[in-house]
Amino acid sequence: MRILAITNIKGGVGKTTTSVNLSFLSAAGGSPTVLWDLDPQGAATFTLRCEQGESVSAKKLVSGKRELPELVVHSAYEGLDLLPSDFSYRNFDVHLAKRKHPTERLLRMSRALGDRYETLFLDCPAGISLLSENVLRAADAVIVPLIPTPLSVRMLAQLRDFLAEAGWDDVALLPFFSMVDRRRAMHQELIEAGRKEYPQMLLTEVPYSSDIERMSLRRAPIASYSPRSAVAEVYRDLWAEIQRRLADGAAAAAKPSRSAGLKAGAG
Repeated sequence: MRILAITNIKGGVGKTTTSVNLSFLSAAGGSPTVLWDLDPQGAATFTLRCEQGESVSAKKLVSGKRELPELVVHSAYEGLDLLPSDFSYRNFDVHLAKRKHPTERLLRMSRALGDRYETLFLDCPAGISLLSENVLRAADAVIVPLIPTPLSVRMLAQLRDFLAEAGWDDVALLPFFSMVDRRRAMHQELIEAGRKEYPQMLLTEVPYSSDIERMSLRRAPIASYSPRSAVAEVYRDLWAEIQRRLADGAAAAAKPSRSAGLKAGAG
């Protein structure tokens, strides 16, 4: 099972929109897919209309009292399941910090999903925390939406440096520009500069669009209700480009050997 994290230290860059649309396209392409909504605000859970049947706290998950497969909810879309958010996820760091090898806990927890799914998407909250370290430790690839602003691009540099310092060079870093308005000179300048500094930047750009904003009203992936729209085509292009990068070896092919060394116990 490959693990794809959608994350950015900065909030408001389109992480949930990206997570929902890419996970839908993954499932539509025939890959059994599950999306784990790690944000306590639960935007992905809301968008996919998958309210949780029972409340399972971050404490129970981290301690091993509950397993992830028990919590899976089926979405309305074939092949796409969801691990719904819970408000207790705001305390994930507190419970992770109490475990041995705390940065490896999420990777251990996700193993139980490997028999059922080919792809696990992680919709991550903003910021750098012990939870985000867990996400980076577990991920085969990190997909990073970036608004063309100096602060957003600066956050990418921090993320790149963090991965380098941690020695996690087998994690594919796949940034792309989101909420792009090509009519703005600043956007054009920052995109050009960003592509020079980060050669791994994806070519696909997601535009600023009212169709994307309306996703939260429709509560559905764009390609499910407007498959021929320009925005749906952009997300198909983005997913196709990510898949090519993964197939070409940009993703961390050594990930199985890295996780294989982890002890099977809860730690």
